[in-house]
Amino acid sequence: MELKPNFANQDQRFARALRLLGDAIAARAFPGCSLAVVHRGELAASKNLGRFTYEPQSPEVTAQTVWDIASVTKIVATAAMAMILYERGLLDLDAPLEWIVREFHSDDPRREEVTVRRLLAHTSGLPGYVRLFEQARTREALLLAASRTPLETDPGERTAYSDIGFIVVGEALARVADEPLDSFCRREIFGPLGMASTCFNPPAGWRPRIPPTESDKRFRRRDICGEVNDENASVMGGVAGHAGVFSSAQDLALFAHSILRRETVVRSETLAVFAQPHLAKSGSPRALGFDLPSPLSQSGRHFSPRSLGHLGFTGTSLWLDPERDLAVIMLSNRTWPDRSSQEIKRVRPLVHDAVVEALTS
Repeated sequence: MELKPNFANQDQRFARALRLLGDAIAARAFPGCSLAVVHRGELAASKNLGRFTYEPQSPEVTAQTVWDIASVTKIVATAAMAMILYERGLLDLDAPLEWIVREFHSDDPRREEVTVRRLLAHTSGLPGYVRLFEQARTREALLLAASRTPLETDPGERTAYSDIGFIVVGEALARVADEPLDSFCRREIFGPLGMASTCFNPPAGWRPRIPPTESDKRFRRRDICGEVNDENASVMGGVAGHAGVFSSAQDLALFAHSILRRETVVRSETLAVFAQPHLAKSGSPRALGFDLPSPLSQSGRHFSPRSLGHLGFTGTSLWLDPERDLAVIMLSNRTWPDRSSQEIKRVRPLVHDAVVEALTS
């Protein structure tokens, strides 16, 4: 998919956003970052700042840098795969999960009300996160543990972001497609969109292009680089519905461009189904797989209510606004050397605001 670069005066045009990112690096919010801006069919900015780590001899971030995008996987891979299967008539959004993943069935009758739609909209009643990796040490054991995780609330009662839900819905999609998530996405999404630097489980030859995400002192007891940071996804072999994709800012710009221009691997009517807000009795609404802006959103103050996006735990984000024909991709490894820094939560909305203001001034 063609996305024309237009970097004329990008340093001046986006000076405030770039200054915010430079200041964040100096304040050790993250060692380095990549920023891409898609606007009106063009790649309006592609900037790379900082280094892989805080060491002065560490490699510099470049346009070729590939990041662990963590939960941005939920839209780039899982939601996109769900849209394709839905459009082909293979996926019934209102099918109970236990029809597809038999292991999900239990004596709790409420589980019959957990559908694919509710899992994608985070209204399934499953908990947000469980450290399944502490007991399950194989992919099969972790999937079984996720499938048997008890519900915390009635399905449809509240919106509650759930990694566990996306682990099981990712498995459901693989079973519907009769193909693993990684190979399906490579053939049906990443390949057609020209996302040559995007995959699950990047090959060893990519390692010099990938910043480390964490010095893991507790679980794997090594520096994590070129393998998924998320522990549950790690036990699953790096291929999961909630995390596992590695990508570059320019590749994610291609994905965002395809959605903004409705030149996606699915029809615009399909995207409209998934972009609709889904309400529970409590909690902020979400689209199917996508997050939506809310008060104090990480997308900042200017993205329209129709915007779609997602954050990633490692310090990544993708937000797109169809009303402005705009997408902003911001990738970092804020988890290096550990997960303690939360400064990105302050910086990210300011960067989004600065980008929008630069485009509208």
